[in-house]
Amino acid sequence: MQYSKVRSEPTYEVTVEKDVMVAMRDGVRLATDVYLPTVNGRPVLRPFPVLLQRTPYNKEAGRMEEEARYFCQRGYVVVLQDNRGRYKSEGYFHKYVSDANDGYDCVQWIAQQAWSNGTTGTYGTSYGAHTQGAMAATNPPHLSTMIVDCGAFSNAFMSSTRHNGAYELRQIAWALGQAKVSKEAAADPVVAKYLETVTQEEWLQRLPWRKGQSPLKWTPDYEEYILEQWSRGDYDDYWKQPGLAGELFYDRWSDVPQLHMGGWYDSYTRTTFENYVGLSKIKKSPVRLLMGPWTHGQRSVTYAGDVDFGPVASLDGNLAEDWNDFRTMWFDTWLKGLGTGIREQAPVLLFIMGGGDGRRNSRGRMNHGGGWRQEREWPLARTRFTSYYLHASGLLSPETPSGGDPSTTFLFDPNNPVPTLGGGLSGGLIVQAGAFHQQERSDFYGCKPPYLPLASRPDVLAFQTPELEADVEVTGPVTVTLWISSSALDTDFTAKLVDVCPPNADYPDGFHMNLTDSIMRVRYRNSYEKAELMKPGQVYKINFPLYPTGNLFKKGHRIRIDISSSNFPRFDVNPNTGEPLGKERRKLPAENTVHHNSRYASHVVLPIVPA
Repeated sequence: MQYSKVRSEPTYEVTVEKDVMVAMRDGVRLATDVYLPTVNGRPVLRPFPVLLQRTPYNKEAGRMEEEARYFCQRGYVVVLQDNRGRYKSEGYFHKYVSDANDGYDCVQWIAQQAWSNGTTGTYGTSYGAHTQGAMAATNPPHLSTMIVDCGAFSNAFMSSTRHNGAYELRQIAWALGQAKVSKEAAADPVVAKYLETVTQEEWLQRLPWRKGQSPLKWTPDYEEYILEQWSRGDYDDYWKQPGLAGELFYDRWSDVPQLHMGGWYDSYTRTTFENYVGLSKIKKSPVRLLMGPWTHGQRSVTYAGDVDFGPVASLDGNLAEDWNDFRTMWFDTWLKGLGTGIREQAPVLLFIMGGGDGRRNSRGRMNHGGGWRQEREWPLARTRFTSYYLHASGLLSPETPSGGDPSTTFLFDPNNPVPTLGGGLSGGLIVQAGAFHQQERSDFYGCKPPYLPLASRPDVLAFQTPELEADVEVTGPVTVTLWISSSALDTDFTAKLVDVCPPNADYPDGFHMNLTDSIMRVRYRNSYEKAELMKPGQVYKINFPLYPTGNLFKKGHRIRIDISSSNFPRFDVNPNTGEPLGKERRKLPAENTVHHNSRYASHVVLPIVPA
């Protein structure tokens, strides 16, 4: 992208009003810092556009303050607010569910202040993005623009908290990390000392947790919301609140210029695309999408995991001078009317991965390559959605299976789950996010000697194409349809899309690069609102989406889909008993079967983009 050099210049000093206690509609007061543009030591007595970030991560943290000063020096009042129940704010912390009304009330308070010109832009990453989505679902009159970075739930039940019925265990990792800096820990050194001894490695062996018997027992706010998320397996009214299901509120969602951005290996990739698609169809104001080859919030690097995408992959120096410069362009455009080039940008900006030589670079990462591309819509209008069928021989092919009744049965033992090797992760989970060769190794949780390829496990079914005779681009949403049966009353099926890179001197076995994955809890095959257990041995059809991706499979590579029943600790492990979720005490092995024949043609639908 080519942007103008027109920017707000750093012409102001900064004065900070600390810990202004702003009352919410229920009387709870939230601690708020206000950064005011200043000249000669005195705040400028005129209204300015305002930038707001609401956060559970301490408004006084160094990075938060540095960003606020950066924007304030360029002619913005900046407001930082601790979320309810966090740090200096009053009230109880209940993750996600208070942010809609609190955000609305904060924006309305800002509009009443003498230093506000009545316009407010919001920014924030991860939870700071969720606060924006929750707020936008209430349509505050003075909200003017948003940069929603790596978050804002389209539907937290479908992905990012629960996931097609399963539970994303990064949520418990986040709770453990934040409990250590909670008010309870700050107030009681005994609680703080206990929490410092807690490790994920140990407590991941004691799932599911129970009230009063969990590592969060001394921080009841955190234990309560975790157990609530974990045990609410049905898609009920709890999951349909503004802070958890933005898609149910798109019609009243603020119609303001907004940027939804993330990375292919982010935990919120699916929700970012869903928000863009849902909102861009019905809003008059510009709705934009930016997707890089990054893990959660890591937009200033060129790699994800063990794979490097080349010098153009980072935001810094390519799309802007740096992240603050990029956001300044956005806010200068919509709050100050400056001609930065943002208005002229195409609605969709994607980094398409692939095209590199596959060798190890000087930093020890596989050179996968890639580049930026502007598009007008999502999915891309020229996409050819193509079914690739699973064959008994392990072939993945556009040709449908013929004859017979071939199927593959494997033993899924919940006491020996398939370990997570990269993917879309965040929240401090003990496994690394990003792209990795799909072979077990000692530094990944759950891997065991002799550290062989995941596809060699008997409970992983790998289906792959022959070596490609020409480049194939797969960019868009990916869906899987499986015909399955099981000896269990309930079980899971997982799918993972892999780019099988051929061997070279640096990677003698090749590099089997994970692109995207997902899971389906079979009790929700017909309805997420009402669970239905299976009849052992009966054949069922299940459909579920993987996260979108954008990758060029080079000539000589193979396209592979791995099917199994676990991906731990990315997702919780199904005990196969059919008991209420999050409350089981037993685990049973299950014989799980994938059918792949002319009658039961299991397949993956790939979004093929013509050259």
